[in-house]
Amino acid sequence: MGLHLIIDGYNLIRSSESLARQERVSLAEGRRALLARLAAYRRIRPCSVTVVFDAAESDSRLERTERIKGIKVLYSPAGQSADRVIQRLTTGLGAGALVVTSDRELAGSVEAAGATAVSSPEFEDRMEMAFYMETKGLVEEGETEPPRRSTQKKGPSRRRPRSERRRLVRLRKV
Repeated sequence: MGLHLIIDGYNLIRSSESLARQERVSLAEGRRALLARLAAYRRIRPCSVTVVFDAAESDSRLERTERIKGIKVLYSPAGQSADRVIQRLTTGLGAGALVVTSDRELAGSVEAAGATAVSSPEFEDRMEMAFYMETKGLVEEGETEPPRRSTQKKGPSRRRPRSERRRLVRLRKV
C-alpha cells in the first residue's frame, strides 16, 4: 500500500499567502486554487490524495464526496468538524497516512494513530515547488520526481531517534 496524503483543506489554504488571497475572493475560489496546486503536485509525486473541508455549518447530515482532478474531496457532515473526519480516516490507514495540518491537537491525535503529521507551511513549500516545476516545464514527460543532489556526508555526527528517522523516511516520499 502506498502513501495516502490527507489534507486539512481550509487549514492549508489559510496558512498560505497565495491561497488565502484566492479565498478572500470566495471560498470556492480558494478551494479551486488549492486543488489546482495539488493536481500539479500529484503529477510529479503520484500518491493518493484526500482533501477534507469543514462543512459543519451545512444542512447536510451526510458526508459529501467528490473526485476532482484525481483528488478525493470530502466535506464533513453537519455538526462534525473536518478534524473528526481526518481522525477517522487515519485510524483505518495508520502508518500509511501522512496528514497535512498545523492544528497541534489534530497532529497529536493522528500521530497517536500511527500516521505522520506535517505542518501546512512545510507541505506548502513542496506543493508550490511542484506547481512551479510543472508550469515552467521543468519536469519532462514520464519523469515522476525531480532530480536530487546528494549532500550526504560519510557519517552522521549524532544519530536521530528512531521515531524521527521514521518520520523523515515518510517525508521523503512526499
